Amino acid sequence: MSNSCDSNYGVLDTRFRTALDRMAEQGRLQLYTAKVDPRLEVAGIMKKLDGGPALLFSKVDGYEAPLVGNLISCQANCEAAFGVEFRSLREFVARAMSDPKPPVMVEKAPAQENVHTNGFDIGRMFPVLQHTAGDNGRFITAGIVIARDPETGIYNASYHRLQLVGPNRTSIRLDLGRHLRIAWEKAKKKGEALPIVVCIGADLALHYTAATMGSQMPEHADELAVAGGLCGRPLPVVKAVTQDLIVPAETEIVLEGRILPDETVSEGPFGEFVGYLAPAELMPIVQITAVTHRTKPIYHAINGYGRETVMLRKYVLEASLLKVLQSAAPTVTDVEMTAGGLHRFHAILQVKKAGPQHDGLQRNAILASFGALKDLDMIIVVDDDIDIRDPADVEYAIATRMEASRDIFTVPGARGHEYIRVSQGGIRTKLGIDATVPFADRARFARCSFDPVDIDQKQMSFDPAAIRKRLDI
Repeated sequence: MSNSCDSNYGVLDTRFRTALDRMAEQGRLQLYTAKVDPRLEVAGIMKKLDGGPALLFSKVDGYEAPLVGNLISCQANCEAAFGVEFRSLREFVARAMSDPKPPVMVEKAPAQENVHTNGFDIGRMFPVLQHTAGDNGRFITAGIVIARDPETGIYNASYHRLQLVGPNRTSIRLDLGRHLRIAWEKAKKKGEALPIVVCIGADLALHYTAATMGSQMPEHADELAVAGGLCGRPLPVVKAVTQDLIVPAETEIVLEGRILPDETVSEGPFGEFVGYLAPAELMPIVQITAVTHRTKPIYHAINGYGRETVMLRKYVLEASLLKVLQSAAPTVTDVEMTAGGLHRFHAILQVKKAGPQHDGLQRNAILASFGALKDLDMIIVVDDDIDIRDPADVEYAIATRMEASRDIFTVPGARGHEYIRVSQGGIRTKLGIDATVPFADRARFARCSFDPVDIDQKQMSFDPAAIRKRLDI
């Protein structure tokens, strides 16, 4: 994997179109040229091919704009998009908070090559998808909402889905406790609308910053500056046309508007990342005051129940977890937020014990992990000879090194994610599995080793005729 960061300055080129071009060069962006329907068909294709190369739909029925889906839905796509292997990507994520770089203002921006302030219809301009038959209409899902706290003035960037409810109106999903919801509630108390801009097709550094939540992104952190810290350069920004906000200059599509303080509409159902339809709820209205976009913009869509939704947070969460664990339990060498756990609920920890004094720290690491990321519900810890990215190898550790009567422990009544339906409003028992061996027993559990060999691939053949001849059949 080539590294596109400047070795002297640590600059990572994360611009949206640069990422797409890099993915195309590495065979991670596939062109789909058949005409497709934005209602159900596009999302169905995205789901069927989920986890493979990103998809570029060039002929969305009724629209000129091409649509990109499954963009960073797997490790290979992420590495191609950023131009670095995943461990380096985690390092860039880790440095984002410690080295923020405030954005730099520019006068002109590709994001404002075309400006519409009246008479526009979002649903006619862009191929906004209906994802599942159970969804209540069409949803913008890859929009990064940028707002400024009405009291502190600090910029927040976060993902929130928007449902089309009119030519220039959407609903917006504001979950309790989210920073944008807090900012809106502050504005609402003053009887004011909250100005926002919604960025579709933005710098990938901003995508990752917007996916960072909770204690990993404190309310006092300016997330545009944090995005600059991730890529090692200030994001160029421009003044919005109709709102007193700034906009990342190279964004494909920007919706400017205000979250109204006193109007709500039924939002949902919508297929969520846990695989279920989220029920309809009353949510605030966004009044769109302007639409700006690049000439020939690219529309980006994310399936709610798709791998991109969870992959967006995988490396963010792994970087956050490593930072905590390498301080609390320095024996931890690596972590993997697993696909089956939606890169959010299950983790594998790898530890390296250097002596008997390290026995027991693996369990400290499990407890520290639960404290660091509240959504974690199950953690397996293994030794450093186990490949934590190979589910079969992890299961081997459980099968041969874990004794259920002493190596499984639970933490009852702990806080998790409220979307997990087996929980009681997010309260459930968390599970720790210790699949490591005591330091003194490492030799007894050492696996058989084979001599390193070179294989001449030219001498390998699947030719049936050659095989039959050799077998004399």
